[in-house]
Order: sequence, then C-alpha cells, then structure tokens
Amino acid sequence: MATRTDQHHQDQYEQAQHTPDQHYLAGLDLAGRRVVVVGAGTVAQRRLPRLVGAGAVVEVVAPEATPGVEAMADAGDVTWTGRGYADGDLAGAWYAVAATSDEQVNAAVGAEAERERVFCVRSDDAAQGSAVTPAVAEHEGLLLGVLAGGRPRRSVAVRDAILEALHSGIVDEHAEPPAPGVALVGGGPGALDLITVRGRRLLAKADVVVTDHLAPRELLDELGPHAQVIDASKIPYGRAANQEVINSTLIEHVRAGRFVVRLKGGDPYVFGRGFEELLACSEAGVPVTVVPGVTSAFAAPAVAEVPVTHRGVAHEVVVVSGHVAPDDERSLVDWPALARLRGTLVLLMAVQRMEAIAEVLMKHGRPADTPVAVVQEGTTAGQRAVRSTLASVGEAIRTEDVKPPAVIVVGPVAGLAP
Repeated sequence: MATRTDQHHQDQYEQAQHTPDQHYLAGLDLAGRRVVVVGAGTVAQRRLPRLVGAGAVVEVVAPEATPGVEAMADAGDVTWTGRGYADGDLAGAWYAVAATSDEQVNAAVGAEAERERVFCVRSDDAAQGSAVTPAVAEHEGLLLGVLAGGRPRRSVAVRDAILEALHSGIVDEHAEPPAPGVALVGGGPGALDLITVRGRRLLAKADVVVTDHLAPRELLDELGPHAQVIDASKIPYGRAANQEVINSTLIEHVRAGRFVVRLKGGDPYVFGRGFEELLACSEAGVPVTVVPGVTSAFAAPAVAEVPVTHRGVAHEVVVVSGHVAPDDERSLVDWPALARLRGTLVLLMAVQRMEAIAEVLMKHGRPADTPVAVVQEGTTAGQRAVRSTLASVGEAIRTEDVKPPAVIVVGPVAGLAP
C-alpha cells in the first residue's frame, strides 16, 4: 500500500516533468561501472570518448556502427553488441544513453531506465530523459560543465567563453602568485585578440608591466589594479628609453619579488631587442620566460591581402630592418645582394628611409616597376594600405602621409590582388 510519503515523492516527480530546466549538476564516478549506449551513430561516437575516459565499462548496443565506434570496439575501449535494443539491456547499468535515430527505440530505452532507476540521456529529446549531457571542456585538471535548461547552443557558448577566459588569464584558476621573474611577451601586430593565449595569461598575472608603444594598448585596460605599468617610450623616430635602463628596471623589480612582463609589439625576437633583455636578465640571475608573438612582418601584409609568398611567384622572403639608411656606416644589410633577389622583401622601420632604399635596390638590379605595398598600423582600427612601385613609393609615402608603424612589402606578391 502506498504511503503518504510515497505519494508526496510521486507528486514531486510529476511536477518535475514539467520543469526540465531544473537540473541538478553532479559529477558521476563511473569508473568500473556499466554504462549502456544504445545506438552507434555520430551522436554516440561523440559521447563515447568521455565515458571511456571516465573509466566506465561501456557497452554499445546497435545493429550497425560508424567506423569510429567500430574502431573503439576493435581497440577494446568499448564492447559492441551488434543487434537492436531489447528490453532488459539496461540490467545492472548505472547510466544509459539513448542515441538512436528512432524515437520509439529511444522512448523504450528511457522507459526501461525509469523502471530500473537508471539515469538516462536521450539524444533526440533531452526533456524526456532523466539526465542531460552538459557542454563539457577540460582545462589543466579542471572539468567544466555547463547546463542551460535544454538550450545546448547557450551552454556551448558559455562554456567556450569560460574556457577562453581561463586560457587568456582573465580568469585565474591558480590561487598562488607566479614566482618572481621576467616574461618577454610578444603582443602581436596590434589587434587586441592577436596576442597568444600564453602571453595573455601571463600578462594577467603580472605585478609590473614594462610596455612598448607598439604593444596593444587595450591589453593594459584588462590589468588588475595592483599591476604597475611602466612605459618604455620606444616610440618610432621619437624619444626612446635607454636599453640599459629598461634592462635594469626589469632586474630591479624581480629582485624586489615581483613578476614582470616585458610587453612588446609583434615578436620580441624580430627587431625587438628581446635577446638583449634575456642576456641582461640571465647575467643577473633572473629567470626569463620567452613568449613568441605574431610578427607584424607577416601579419600586417596578410590582413591587407598581400601574401608574402605565393606559389609560382615568390620562393623566398627576407625581413629587413630599415632603421638606418643604406649608406649609413652602421648598416649591416647587403643591399646589392637583396636587389638581385627575385622574391619578397619585407621592410620594417623603413618609412622615413624608403626612398633611399628604393634607389639602392633599383641601382643594383631591382626593376623600377616592382610592386610595393605599404601597410600602416596593420590589424588595428587605423589600418590602411598604399600600393605603388619601387620607382614611386617614396613619393606615394609623402603624398599619402604614411606614418610609422608601417610594414613595406617589395616584390611581385605586392602586385597580387584577390
């Protein structure tokens, strides 16, 4: 005879059937426990790896299987029973997944699961199951699960946002602060979202940030209130902090017990003096982590639809610093040799000296009609591109009032257009 308590539980159960969005999120320990998956199509194929990874003893029941499910069975990861579902297949199971393309079969699996008190996920109609699969992701030992009341796109969007925040360092899952040291971080070509995941994560942990003018400025707005920002003032063709002062600043803050990020534009090792700073820190016994960045030498032309290589057009790319003129005694560049090449020249820091560079290239063999593309502030809101030729690029830079930072591409690829 049913008791009042039983009736109360039944009333609660029936009420819950009308509110399928009220789920209880729990972590199931399925290691060594029987799990039955009915169906072996693409949906089942997506669910199986995580069940196997959890240590479950998985039996797949289906007359046919995808090659992926077959391969898992051949490898011994799951047991595949090659027939259709039959009542009683859930006996002894702890968890079930109804993942066939037949609604009636899925309903039958769900009905047996109810009788056997086995939690069951229905792939065709989540509201009719007694469990739902959250949007799941793993991050450095964390298992994330998001439920959105039967709205899978929303749960996936939130999961991805949380995962991105963890990857970028906006959300810091580690309670302990980083050890004192220096991270040489390439900030990328300028756009906020083109810094590497590792770079952004370390930036979020910084006690001190020593930044260049060309580093993405918007990143500084994301820093915590405790972070001290030091402007290295390395503005092109303007005032520049002495490199020795920068080196000593890095070392002093580390010795004071701080974690310092040296934030640079582009890549710290592409005309960024990154190795000078590494040597100075190493000599002082300061630990250094190097985080490469997306260099503007290739990124800025790419976003302006200028490929630095193209099949049948250019088999070589040479990146050259134009911070000193070709006739300057400090120049280490063999300009006559570059002029004889037929591939692509990518010039950095060359806006003010481009006319002199063009003259020496033409003098030593580069055709006057060689295409040239000048990309100013590539990947940022101020991006613009000027197309010209070697003979007229100097005049084009003056006429269009091109200002640094700009990347200049010389070669046939600069004449290509989509």
